[in-house]
Amino acid sequence: MAKRDYYEILGVNKGASEADLKKAYRRLAMKYHPDRNSDDANSEEKFKEANEAYEVLSDAEKRGVYDQYGHAGLDQQSQGGGGGGAGNFGDIFGDVFGDIFGGQRGGGRSGPARGSDLRYNLRLSLEQAVNGDTTEISIPVLAGCDVCDGSGAKEGTSASTCPDCNGAGQIRVSQGFFSLQQTCPRCRGAGRVITDPCRSCSGAGRVERRKKLSVKIPAGVDTGDRIRLSGEGEAGPNNGPAGDLYVQIDVNDHAIFQRDGKHLYCEVPISFVDAALGGELAVPTLDGRVNLKVPAETQTGKVFRLRGKGVTQVRSTGVGDLLCKVVLETPVKLTDEQRKLLEDFKASLGASTKHSPREKSWFDGVKNFFDALKS
Repeated sequence: MAKRDYYEILGVNKGASEADLKKAYRRLAMKYHPDRNSDDANSEEKFKEANEAYEVLSDAEKRGVYDQYGHAGLDQQSQGGGGGGAGNFGDIFGDVFGDIFGGQRGGGRSGPARGSDLRYNLRLSLEQAVNGDTTEISIPVLAGCDVCDGSGAKEGTSASTCPDCNGAGQIRVSQGFFSLQQTCPRCRGAGRVITDPCRSCSGAGRVERRKKLSVKIPAGVDTGDRIRLSGEGEAGPNNGPAGDLYVQIDVNDHAIFQRDGKHLYCEVPISFVDAALGGELAVPTLDGRVNLKVPAETQTGKVFRLRGKGVTQVRSTGVGDLLCKVVLETPVKLTDEQRKLLEDFKASLGASTKHSPREKSWFDGVKNFFDALKS
């Protein structure tokens, strides 16, 4: 049976670069590797075919002969003892093998590893966030086993050298004419095995438990801020160092105030009488009540700034302000007498627009709008 064109096998053009060849071969090796297609008899042949094509095309000398004379030129070259090496081929197959089997290239025994970091979502009131606080939290963690001191072995015993890898943490696997290295499946790269595991942790060296911690919250934190507690995460495997705990801050909505950085905002209802005549309003702040002077003829939506009544942010200097927006409140449930007084007041205004300057400008704008439509 005639051999297929090597470029056709890899699915590349004749002028393909070394990187393109490597990428194409890697894709085919992953697809047709026998260990991934144990039920497909054709996969092994396709895998060998891709190996052969890449071995030739990845070697500059062999590729030159093939491009000029085809398969016949390679056959003649092999009979004459010619031919270059296939160092690149070994490199690329090692990459593919690592992807398929999860192996490590050139790695050794794995020692103690750092434990995982943890995150805890902590909800705070606005007052806690602004003023700071100290609170206690309880978190589930994987902690080192106290019985075996994290070794995983029964008290009075210890782990022994893995008989499969002789403590190296890696073994060599033969795939045809290749010799490849992968993590030892018995000890999982540790190089040691536990024959008599600790009953408390079942040989894991870690147990799940709840840990209580006191968290100091600095004044001025806000939603999205994180507090790092070093070494309060999960214990590391094989007596490795513990990870960290990150406390994620989430500030609850407040019934009165909204926060934007270092400033606070609130709405203050005001009667139309106070807005027209002026007066004083009792306004809440995080430090207590203060009196806000409202000038006569104040319109709804007017914003008043109370300096220094906001927040001091973390890692920032200066205190923010409290911005109060007055909202005109229409009286409800009027008595007949109150209604009569309002009707008399309305009549006293007459048709004059001097008392409602925004009303006049608004109606003028509406008139100009409709005039423009007619034209």
